[in-house]
Amino acid sequence: MSIGLVGKKSGMSRLFQEDGTSVPVTVISVAANFVADIKTHEKHGYSAIVVSKNTSKNLTKSSTEFFKKQNISNGELFEFRTEETDEIKIGHHLTADIFEVGKMVDVTGTSKGKGYAGVIKRHNFAMQDATHGNSLAHRAHGSIGQCQTPGRVWKGKKMSGHMGHETKTIQSLELMGADVQNNLLYVKGAVPGFNGSTLKITPAVKQR
Repeated sequence: MSIGLVGKKSGMSRLFQEDGTSVPVTVISVAANFVADIKTHEKHGYSAIVVSKNTSKNLTKSSTEFFKKQNISNGELFEFRTEETDEIKIGHHLTADIFEVGKMVDVTGTSKGKGYAGVIKRHNFAMQDATHGNSLAHRAHGSIGQCQTPGRVWKGKKMSGHMGHETKTIQSLELMGADVQNNLLYVKGAVPGFNGSTLKITPAVKQR
């Protein structure tokens, strides 16, 4: 099935393989995923599944009425584009077994915010000279443009600023294991965000 799940990052652990090697994994809880709506080409112009992840957050009045109409618990809504909508019904409970262990998945989340950072930390710039008469400019970015032409700084120039807190997708992570009973996924390697943050897990675009 090509649709995805919404989960919460539960932290990192490790799994031991049969040959004794240790594999670092991120544990993702994908409990309480329900199909809230189905979008079709005829009605919406494209095909997609809207998944609701149960939450305790306060919702708007329109969102509350939507969930009451669909007869499912309140939650946050996430959309997954897919053509496989025939076997899916509103209210259907999605569990960890929709992913096959050993396959690749893409994980999307919001990276940790680092606050205001300079260009060395934010963009991996090299430092200027620590000697030879350089004073007060050791970690500065240097020139940011030309003189009269164009007489301004180009948009997108790498400079100091807010670092992190961006939507990031880590592609082609191997699914090392799945605990269907507790709705847990074990994904090889690290994923964006802090423990408890929301993640979207989808089948990898670039399957190996």
